[in-house]
Amino acid sequence: MVSNWIDIIQDYLFPPTCILCGNHGFDSRDICHSCYRHLPKNNQCCYQCAEILEIPTATPMLCGRCLRLRPAFDETLAPFVHQGAIRYLISSLKFNADFKNARLLGMLLAKHLPITAKKPDCILPVPLHKARYRQRGFNQAIEIARTVSRELQIPLDLASCHRHRDTLHQTALSAKKRRKNLKNAFSIIQPVYAQHVAILDDVMTTGSTVHELAALLKKAGVSKVDVWVCARA
Repeated sequence: MVSNWIDIIQDYLFPPTCILCGNHGFDSRDICHSCYRHLPKNNQCCYQCAEILEIPTATPMLCGRCLRLRPAFDETLAPFVHQGAIRYLISSLKFNADFKNARLLGMLLAKHLPITAKKPDCILPVPLHKARYRQRGFNQAIEIARTVSRELQIPLDLASCHRHRDTLHQTALSAKKRRKNLKNAFSIIQPVYAQHVAILDDVMTTGSTVHELAALLKKAGVSKVDVWVCARA
């Protein structure tokens, strides 16, 4: 109840404003109804990797890639497609340090977690290598995860995993080269006591990064690893 009153007072003093068009936001989010309705939703996708499916299906399905090469993670939540306004929000956060975008992206991601889904024991944002962190000044996955953690009351794990190799940028690499690029890029630096972990990142392309991290977590004793990303490319 106290939290609700704080939100009401905050919305009164600092009304939410749509980042995309400047109109009034809704539900304490910096996005208006119209812009929200036009966000590119990822409604038909593989339940394991969130790959966009061409043929609509009424039941959960696996894509061909997951049937051939089962990833180490169990399920993926990716409510949006990495295009249009969502791509703009992610890019502006990552490259222009627009931190207000992280709050909005975190709130949108938290809203789309199915009510029936079992909450994980913790959220683990994908770590950045220290050189990349110094260059950028922040980790966009952590910034988004802070809001998701607060909205869903799930603790963050920022200490268990370390990225010890400064890998090449993934953008121009093929799926095969991405997997090779990320091989042994992460390490566990303290015991992970959680049995159910959600890895969180901004966008997922081939899933190579989260596959490598999920495999490491399962080797460390984690039973279930989900992936939560704002968008699927």
